[in-house]
Amino acid sequence: MPWLFALYAAASLVHFTHNAEYLAQYPNLPASWTRAMVYLAWCGVTAVGLLGFVIYRTGHHRIGLTVLALYGCLGFAGLLHYTRAPIAHHSAPMNVTIWTEVAAAAVFLIGIAGLAICPRAAVKHRADRPAHWQCR
Repeated sequence: MPWLFALYAAASLVHFTHNAEYLAQYPNLPASWTRAMVYLAWCGVTAVGLLGFVIYRTGHHRIGLTVLALYGCLGFAGLLHYTRAPIAHHSAPMNVTIWTEVAAAAVFLIGIAGLAICPRAAVKHRADRPAHWQCR
């Protein structure tokens, strides 16, 4: 899960960075938004993910996975850009960063779902468990 977390966080950072640096070019976003607000929003979103990860790693798996799933769902918020203007009104880099974040969030949520369905799959190999131990 750490790799999926890092992948999604990185994709999210790329999208938010593009938003912040090209804010005026994104169609129909509120004029009151600033670069700092966009970066602060990313920090808030990522804080949710970090909280979920810490909760999960401290042994509260169901709560941690729930918070991590919420974090993953936030990755779909980038699609809200298309409620402001159609996909054709966004530049190619805008669309790429939006869809990369969405794809990374989807992969992350699939990983979270896998852990929720089969929590034993996350257990590392120990001497008292065979290496091929699977969820049944």
